[in-house]
Amino acid sequence: MFLSAAIRRQPAFREGVRNMAPMALGISAWGLMTGVAMVKSGMSVIEGLAMTFLVYAGSSQLAAIPLLIAGAPAWVILATAFCVNLRFLVFSLHLRPYLMHMPRWRRMTHGYLTADLSYVTFTARFPKPPTDRAEQVAQEAFLTGGYFMTWTAWMGMSTLGIALANFIPQTWGLGFAGVLSLVGILCSMATTRLRVLSALIAGATAVAAYALPLNLNIVTGIGVAVMFCFWLEKQFVRNPSDADE
Repeated sequence: MFLSAAIRRQPAFREGVRNMAPMALGISAWGLMTGVAMVKSGMSVIEGLAMTFLVYAGSSQLAAIPLLIAGAPAWVILATAFCVNLRFLVFSLHLRPYLMHMPRWRRMTHGYLTADLSYVTFTARFPKPPTDRAEQVAQEAFLTGGYFMTWTAWMGMSTLGIALANFIPQTWGLGFAGVLSLVGILCSMATTRLRVLSALIAGATAVAAYALPLNLNIVTGIGVAVMFCFWLEKQFVRNPSDADE
């Protein structure tokens, strides 16, 4: 993870850290729970650490764990992780005009490190892409400060969870803390009627399809919500900005 002195010295970097700090507790609990879940599912410490640092996506890690335990085919695991992480495709498209002035390797680094909450806080703070060099530096510093806090909290506590998995009882209810973190992220992003509708459709479909094996109800819920809302937007939203009302 690159973190140059020039970025650290920016006031926007410290602002990004401060904005993300209150959310670090939920991220830490989620990371700790995910680390414990990976080891208790049968992964070795090395496998858990590799998944944590290479994947760096808690929701897809948690979705993949029961599939690995059940011995699901690789294509099912990959398809599930792909569907769960489809939101990052949307994030990337939205962030493209903010980052296109950077070299490719730097854009890819930002893409790896930017998570749900750092994306949400960044776009709320900067609703429009930069128009000059000063804005470019300030926006990158704020984004970096946000995901510095996210990455540190997640990796530190996930690694601790992996190391202490056999000493942390499941009665602590860490899984519930992870669910609460996800609900918080979802609520912060449900800023339009169409987004709220998509969440309701996905949730209702996943519950209705709960009997499907290998957690395929999650994939089904995401697929139905995406297709139905795309159809709604095409049929009834003449102006894309109307969907934000």
